[in-house]
Amino acid sequence: MRVAFQGERGAYSEAAAIAHFGPLEPLPCRTLAAVFDAVERGTAVRGMVPVENSQAGSINDTYDLLVRRPLHIVGEHNQRIEHCLLALPGETLDSIRTILSHPQALAQCDAFLARGGWETVATYDTAGSAQIVAVDRRTGVAAIASRHAAEIYGLMVLAEGIETSPVNFTRFLALSLTPTPPGDRAKTSVVFSTANVPGALYRALGAFAERGINLTKLESRPRRDRPWEYLFYVDIETHRDSPEGRAALDDLARVSAFLRVLGSYPKAEG
Repeated sequence: MRVAFQGERGAYSEAAAIAHFGPLEPLPCRTLAAVFDAVERGTAVRGMVPVENSQAGSINDTYDLLVRRPLHIVGEHNQRIEHCLLALPGETLDSIRTILSHPQALAQCDAFLARGGWETVATYDTAGSAQIVAVDRRTGVAAIASRHAAEIYGLMVLAEGIETSPVNFTRFLALSLTPTPPGDRAKTSVVFSTANVPGALYRALGAFAERGINLTKLESRPRRDRPWEYLFYVDIETHRDSPEGRAALDDLARVSAFLRVLGSYPKAEG
């Protein structure tokens, strides 16, 4: 199975894809939009994209792409993020002057970085920063990335587990052109908008509350085509085709100005 993900080989997105799908043919993409493009065009059978981090919060670009593109969410995976400091063989912590990584990775390792007093430089990808150090043979420069990235690019691990919080997870979504069939432990992701009138959101969410359907996520994002109007992204613990799911979505449609089901899929373990 060819799976598209954002970043270079060794990215956390690739690790999440392997953990979720098993053996696969990786298709690295420069941007999140390119991941969606690859699945839409059939270049990849599936895509794997991050949607939220337990420390940094939601990944807004993913939410915006989900509503604009015709793909279905067919799975989710919670990936433990364990950051390592990688450098060329022979380097030491004392010889490092500059550290490269994605801005979120740098922020997640702020306590470790403050102790060393290194210069930090933001890059577009954690694994990409490791690739830069390895390919350009940059002495005195290290990258924050995964241990898998060290193995791919032949780098040495100078320090591991350098993230400030050990409770650091990223939730990833699996994408496909076709929906997944009903199954056990289902979760459904929905995006909708309401009229700008009193009680509109209360009535919309009441479609789930009245049926005892649990909401695991509620996120609002500005509508790009309508200033000062908002889209609401909701995750609910039921399948769209279950009796209670169908009834709730029918009620939601009656009180919504816009409604789209992004996908029903098996809930991640853990």
